[in-house]
Order: sequence, then structure tokens, then C-alpha cells
Amino acid sequence: MFVDSHCHLNYKGLVEHQAEVLSRARESGVSAMLNISTREREWDEVIGLAEQETDVWASVGIHPHEADQHAGMDRAKLVAKSTHPRVVAIGETGLDYYYDKSDRAQQCLGFREHIKASRQTGLPIIIHTRDAEADTATILAEEMREGAFTGVIHCFTASAEFARIALDLGLYISLSGIVTFKNAKDIQDVATWLPENRLLVETDAPFLAPIPHRGRTGEPAFVCDTARFVAKLRGVSCEILAQQTSDNFYNLFSKATR
Repeated sequence: MFVDSHCHLNYKGLVEHQAEVLSRARESGVSAMLNISTREREWDEVIGLAEQETDVWASVGIHPHEADQHAGMDRAKLVAKSTHPRVVAIGETGLDYYYDKSDRAQQCLGFREHIKASRQTGLPIIIHTRDAEADTATILAEEMREGAFTGVIHCFTASAEFARIALDLGLYISLSGIVTFKNAKDIQDVATWLPENRLLVETDAPFLAPIPHRGRTGEPAFVCDTARFVAKLRGVSCEILAQQTSDNFYNLFSKATR
């Protein structure tokens, strides 16, 4: 059985056919999905789906693209909302200097607030980083010195050096459908040596559908294709990789139950 550690079931492209999307995931062998929020106004909807579906879990957080629109956000709201029994993570949060949709200083402030909420609640943090490796690594290291927290670099597209920094800090790394793309040789190389106890797989649906579905709307069922590809890269059976990544999901997101 597979786990999709990061998807957006309430996003356009999936929400219109949510029942069918969930059914296809289950038929494909997906036993759990983590539904990620990116704006405060999404929190209740994301949690509501997790209340209805026993194999769907929820996160609460603000994406770096939305940092300017949530400039007054502090960790108190995150902490309060995370007490819900179906909320198992803080995020997604982090830094995105590729699109720069929010002021970089505001992104950094928001990122640190999320880390503080993660530390306070004991829930893992889901980290988005794009073209911001240096600042992301600096913030993670500085905050880790203030007190330990757990988390995952989701949809990994960074350098091998950054992967090692994240692993040294005790974080997990999640691979999306990008790893299956022909031009993703560097990510594929990292995928071969990631420790088996720190590896997750995800879809980031409705985005980034893996080969052979590239160009289509992504959905959680496709995590199986990414897992098969990664298993082949690592020279293990798909069954072993499914077990490893599922175990890792529940070890990291320990509030979730099988």
C-alpha cells in the first residue's frame, strides 16, 4: 500500500471530481493521503474533508506565495487550529524565490513562525523551497539551534548538497512526479542514495503528474507510478519501497494512524 504524503484535494482539477479521485486512489493501492493547505481560508475545508474520509489527513499552513496576504499571521492561529485530531502537520510553508509572489523578508518571517508552531506543537513542518536553498538552509539551521523540530522537504528539486544539509538536520525528503521526468537526472541521482528511513513519495496533485501521465491533471493514484520509478532507481521491489515510504510517513506524521 502506498501513501501520498502531499496533495491538494481541494484544488481546482480535483475538487470537482473528489469522490472519483479518492476512489481511483484507493483502487490503485493508496492507503492514505495528506491534504495540504496553503491559505488560512482553506483550513476548514481541508480539515472538513479529513473529517469525512478516514484515509485523508490534513495540514494547516500558509504557502510562501501567500505570505504577503497573511502578513499578520502568527503561530497562535496555527497552534490553535492544529489541535484538531485530523491535523497532523504544519504547512506547507517555506521560501519561493523563483516566482517571488511575496516579499522575501515576509516569506522568511512566515517560515520562522511556522517552525515555531511546529516546535510548540510537536507536529512536523512541510517545507517548500525553490531557488532559495541558502536562505532555507540558514533558517532551518538557526531555528534548529533554538530547539529541535521535525519535518520534510516536499517535492524535492534542490541540490545534492542541500539534501545532505536537510538530512543532517534530521529532516525527511519527499520525491514527486518530477523525479520521473527525463531532465531530472540530478534528482534521480539523489533518489538513489537517500536513506531508506527518510524517504517519502508524493504527487503534489493536481500538479506534476509523473510519466506516463505527464500533461494530465495529477491525482493521488499516480503516486504509485512515482514509487515504481523510484524503486527501480534504488534497485528494490516496489513492495519494499511502498512499505518503507509508508512506514516513514507514519513515523514522521506520528499523529496519523493506520
